[in-house]
Amino acid sequence: MISSKAITRYLGKKTLSMIEKDPEKGILKAINFVNPFIKSKSTRQYLTDTKRALEDEKSSYANMVRKIFTELSPATRKSLVNNFAINSLIYGIAKTKKLKERYGFNFPWVILMDPTSACNLKCTGCWAASYSQKAELDLNTLDNIIKQGKKLGIYFYIYSGGEPTIRKKDLLYLAKKHHDCYFMAFTNGTLVDKEFADQLGQLGNFALAFSIEGVEEATDFRRGKGTYKKVIEGMNNMKQAGALFGFSTCYHSKNVSQVGSAEFLDYLIELGCKFGWYFTYIPIGKDATVDLLVNAEQREYMYHFVREMRATKPIFLMDFWNDGEYAGGCIAGARSYIHINANGDVEPCAFIHYANINIKEVSLFEALKSPLFAEYKKNQPFNENHLRPCPLLDNPEKLVEMVNNSNAYSTEVLQKEKPEEIYNRTIKTSQKWAIVADKLWKKSKNKQEEHEKAFVKNKA
Repeated sequence: MISSKAITRYLGKKTLSMIEKDPEKGILKAINFVNPFIKSKSTRQYLTDTKRALEDEKSSYANMVRKIFTELSPATRKSLVNNFAINSLIYGIAKTKKLKERYGFNFPWVILMDPTSACNLKCTGCWAASYSQKAELDLNTLDNIIKQGKKLGIYFYIYSGGEPTIRKKDLLYLAKKHHDCYFMAFTNGTLVDKEFADQLGQLGNFALAFSIEGVEEATDFRRGKGTYKKVIEGMNNMKQAGALFGFSTCYHSKNVSQVGSAEFLDYLIELGCKFGWYFTYIPIGKDATVDLLVNAEQREYMYHFVREMRATKPIFLMDFWNDGEYAGGCIAGARSYIHINANGDVEPCAFIHYANINIKEVSLFEALKSPLFAEYKKNQPFNENHLRPCPLLDNPEKLVEMVNNSNAYSTEVLQKEKPEEIYNRTIKTSQKWAIVADKLWKKSKNKQEEHEKAFVKNKA
């Protein structure tokens, strides 16, 4: 395990030098160089798998690395290696693992937090548009969370909202002050002007994920006329600045064929996106419609689509629900991440609006001992089939059990909601998905076993 910041800095400097000299072959050398310093089996396995994928110079992964180290600014490349890879993935995970073993509860790899609930748009179906009182985490609170987090080995922070870039001045200040951390913000993109993008390119440790619903008509229908063009303009500003950015798309029953198309993805890659988040629609709130929930066939389509695109396109894709098989199930409740909303409520997940503790009243260390988080730790994984990872969408009976056992309160601002109400909205969908997911899981496990046998045979 890496136990010294001096060693960490040395690793960062050495690996960056290797990659900068030759992006394609240098990263393979860097992985070989770093591996002996890593004691975490999961991290070493991840690096081994990455190396195996990169050894094919024509692979999508090799193309992705090539684009990162030729199209992004020097500061961005440096931060990806030093802050994200070394500080967060290697040093940070090793430290949080040690703390978990020492104290018996989970410490997250990343903290997601909402600087504000305010937004400059009023999108159809968005809870933020309905708030009359705008809650926020002030600069001192955000700074304290990060300072405390670093002491616990947490070097990755993501902002959501509301619209985080309303607070761009504060977010830039935090990125400059905590120059050893990596930051990302989910944004509607309308406030990403040239000045802001240039600052991100110069800083290097702050990426953006632009929310986009599909083509112009679909985006403007929900977000307002002219929004799509502003998003594209923001992406162009980021590309010119050499700053890292990607996209964030919510797929639902009405847009799967559009956002789940190679043409749509090719366009985003052409615009300069280096990564993409796919989230499925979740019916949060008493008035949430279930009509937008994807059916089992649509979710299966996205399962195959994302995997096919990963294998063929130079972009890093994540599906927050269908990638449970890679993460070992649900990652919330401090297993890998937590969410702190604009009121300060410390939630297990951005989609789980229940909490026991407010960060304005306790330390981050104390917050991680939340009874609700303890319930998560006791119950994870929520299903032996990791393609059914979520306690809200896939195993809603688990959400009811955990919220009630921990006496967690609803953090919904407009209308408080009992977990039983969420159960009633999602149980039928979860049951239909279970039939399909169990078949996919069996096939996936069989392929994994065949792959492992072939790998062992080749090594012999």
